[in-house]
Amino acid sequence: MPKGRVVIDEELCKSCGLCVASCPTKVLSISDKVNSKGYRPATQAKEGCIACKMCATTCPDVAITVYRIDE
Repeated sequence: MPKGRVVIDEELCKSCGLCVASCPTKVLSISDKVNSKGYRPATQAKEGCIACKMCATTCPDVAITVYRIDE
């Protein structure tokens, strides 16, 4: 199974949670830290990303980039 890494632009993220809800492997969560706009950005909380890009596709703020890791 492919592996991936999620990079979230914390200043663009508005904590809508759509990426967290759309992740089939449930590796994303909303962070406890707050960005400069007062939002708690999403973060990749654990390993297990399969690089499906569902999170990036559903993000209305285009704050997510997914990288596929080739082993």
